[in-house]
Amino acid sequence: MLNFIWLFFFLTAFVTAFYKWCWLGDDSGFAALVNTLFTVPKTAFEISLGLSGILAFWLGIMNIGQHSGFIQLLTRSLAPLFSRLMPEVPKDHPALGAISMNIAANMLGLDNAATPMGIKAMQELQSLNQQPDTASNPQILFLVINTSSVTLFPISIFTYRAQLGAANPTDVFIPILLATYMSTLVGLLAVAWVQKINLLDKVVMAYLGAITLAVGGLVAYFAGLDQATMLKQSALLSHISLLTIVSAFLIAAAYKKLNVYELFINGAKQGFDTAIHIIPYLIAILVAFGMFRASGALELIMQAVRILITSLQIDNRFVDALPTALIKPFSGSGARAMMIDTMQSMGADSFAGRLTAVIQGSTIFISYWFFG
Repeated sequence: MLNFIWLFFFLTAFVTAFYKWCWLGDDSGFAALVNTLFTVPKTAFEISLGLSGILAFWLGIMNIGQHSGFIQLLTRSLAPLFSRLMPEVPKDHPALGAISMNIAANMLGLDNAATPMGIKAMQELQSLNQQPDTASNPQILFLVINTSSVTLFPISIFTYRAQLGAANPTDVFIPILLATYMSTLVGLLAVAWVQKINLLDKVVMAYLGAITLAVGGLVAYFAGLDQATMLKQSALLSHISLLTIVSAFLIAAAYKKLNVYELFINGAKQGFDTAIHIIPYLIAILVAFGMFRASGALELIMQAVRILITSLQIDNRFVDALPTALIKPFSGSGARAMMIDTMQSMGADSFAGRLTAVIQGSTIFISYWFFG
């Protein structure tokens, strides 16, 4: 599938530029494509360099957590759920610890911390994959959960909206929370149907019920707060939770008389190696999508969708958020750039501005109904 998408982006970009030259007399498309071939790889490499520092730090911390016993404790707390959702993954396998940390970071809205944990989890799952050239069932399920995982505190979204002049930066909190919860639930249901996972199992139902109650409780609590209080309390809770986890790792490792510094360095080395490894993949995707956008193909598709939606007498305002939605599966930073661009051009409090914020926080279009 990825091979098809990659070829589609490149060939569509060339055909679009050729069409604009032959039929519209506009030859600027070719220059834009060539410029993309040189500028986007540089940007992708710079992103990878920035990611290498984040990966090195958090995989260093995770290595400490593994040796201190906290990762195993977290894994055991979720083991009954994972044993039913991912029966192919052995109990206490390192992949489960990385998955647990990834989910925790995503729930706290810490996408920078979640990224290295997600990469680590996928690497560990790949070590169990009997067909290395094909994604395994656990990898597919994790990818779905990671992509749509429940975000309880989307602090970065609030910050961007505040910086771009939103009257109430946190007014997207409840839509994001409900949308990301529903996206995770729908994704889980879809994968369970394909992989024949029994979601009616008592243990699975208990975990899902607890998560539902937690989400409902947060919605009820934060819905009664004013903007300033909501922003302050959600940020404080997120920051305290993260620092508590890191401190617990360090204290437990020191208590066991482990060489904390050496453990961190060993984990950080793995993070740096991982960052180097993903550079070719990141360049491949960003260059292909960059050409697709630079050629004007993306804009043509958006115009066609807008005409189609209008002809069906449906509100077409969501079309302005399509760039963010389209790039989101390929690059979180790219989608963030699209979100900021939409807010700057159309206003942070516009329908499209709010919609892109919710898409960035939840990855699906259910947010459309909150602002329709």
